[in-house]
Amino acid sequence: MTAAAESQPVQRRGAAIAIANLRKEYGEGLERVVALDGIDLTIAPGEFCCIVGPSGCGKSTLLRILAGLDSASGGTIAVDAAGWPVANAMVFQESGLFPWMNVETNVGFGLMTRGVAPAEAAARVDAALRLVGLTKFRHHYPHQLSGGMRQRGAIARAFVTDPGMLLMDEPFAALDAQTREFMQAELLKIWSEARKTVVFITHQINEAVYLADRVVVMSPRPGRIKDVFKVPFGRPRTLHLKRDPQFLEIEEAIWQLVEEKPERIGMVIP
Repeated sequence: MTAAAESQPVQRRGAAIAIANLRKEYGEGLERVVALDGIDLTIAPGEFCCIVGPSGCGKSTLLRILAGLDSASGGTIAVDAAGWPVANAMVFQESGLFPWMNVETNVGFGLMTRGVAPAEAAARVDAALRLVGLTKFRHHYPHQLSGGMRQRGAIARAFVTDPGMLLMDEPFAALDAQTREFMQAELLKIWSEARKTVVFITHQINEAVYLADRVVVMSPRPGRIKDVFKVPFGRPRTLHLKRDPQFLEIEEAIWQLVEEKPERIGMVIP
């Protein structure tokens, strides 16, 4: 393994995403439900974009469409002004690590299924484990790790495939408050090295403001974009930022938008 291979685990730059008039409907006739309606959003290469909104507003639906796991009913998605879908990786609330595999094998599983040569796969797994600080735990099994360490393993498994986008659906929701804040800081350290394009779903407003370059606020169903907040703080960031008066003002402004009662309550998707 060369020094260059060790020091540069990720080669693909973050993708540029352009979403135009995206719409998602479920059902037909009287049972038709509009989940997303007229979503327009552009995300720059390497941007950290957080999406917030009330439960059922279509945040996860949007993420699944971006991942290619669901299809849109209308509108377009362009990535780097090219075709769709693009190489991406998802991180969910639960780590999803296979309990019968150790950390090293879990992280390398996606490379194995893609037929990556063993030597290259080993180098990329090594680099991903260093990126998330799990090198010393490579032979441990998930049950031997804390919740935060399991999520770091999931993040390593996502990064090792060299995605154009990293899609994260409330990845820290199952963690206790202290571990959650620790993982927020750890994620920013990892992201600052890889600079992937991140689309991050969360219900925690202060988490969104702390992590993001921009925070997208969605309306209740049918999901539309109510506003986009550009976060004015530089990087790197520390958790002390959450006590900054300007941080608290932005958090409160977003909360007011999220809690604003809609003029019309939409139907709920089961």
